[in-house]
Amino acid sequence: MWGFLEDGVLDRVVVVSPHFDDAALSTAYLLLSHPGSTVVTVMAGRPDAYPDPMSEWDAAGGFTAGDDVVAIRRDEDRAAMAVLGATPVWLEFADHQYLAPGVRPETGKVTEALIEAIRGAGATAVFLPMGLANPDHGLTHEAGLLARLSLSSEGGGPTWFCYQDGGYTHLPGLLAWRVSQLFRRGLWPTPAIVPMVTDVVAKRLAIECYVSQVAQLRQEHLLDERLDANTPEQYWRLDPPPAGWEGLTSSDDLSAG
Repeated sequence: MWGFLEDGVLDRVVVVSPHFDDAALSTAYLLLSHPGSTVVTVMAGRPDAYPDPMSEWDAAGGFTAGDDVVAIRRDEDRAAMAVLGATPVWLEFADHQYLAPGVRPETGKVTEALIEAIRGAGATAVFLPMGLANPDHGLTHEAGLLARLSLSSEGGGPTWFCYQDGGYTHLPGLLAWRVSQLFRRGLWPTPAIVPMVTDVVAKRLAIECYVSQVAQLRQEHLLDERLDANTPEQYWRLDPPPAGWEGLTSSDDLSAG
């Protein structure tokens, strides 16, 4: 029975997405299979001012000076969520491309906003990104783990998972590194058996709603190759170690394996 999910776990799914398109790229099959889910996008807020000149990524997406990029991207997200049968929730934190080097939203504030959104959705299951490569993904991952810690301390609450970040999961060693990081934090990330219908046509339709992003995703993230290969969506359940296995978190036991 390892990996099997108990009845009711997926009744009310919440996917936490760093950017507008990450949920569609990484969890479309999950969302299509569980209509009525909620997608909480963390970096969905307007910056105090857009860069002048435009950021390289936004310029490649066809944006020009004076465009309200976030408003346009929210419209794209609304269309994609309609395809996936999900409800979008947008947090008011700005994408790192709009911030000064080294400046990031405070992790604690992101955590507080996530807790409020997860409670508001009545989540029975929460899916966080593994947080690979991109600083916004890393921040979302960390804030999500802190939200898990807070909500779990209250007793009961949702079941927690991580999903593999589409576009980054194939970077050499990064997924293995994140799994090891979770392991050393006292969690036991285990691939879960999550029922899904792999409707690649609907997934493509949802991704194509992000009109301003598709060209860059094709060039920078091998979007077409990933979709043509129908690369799997993998979900890792986050639980404490099974009884008696805690000792494997020590470096001595790991090296002896």
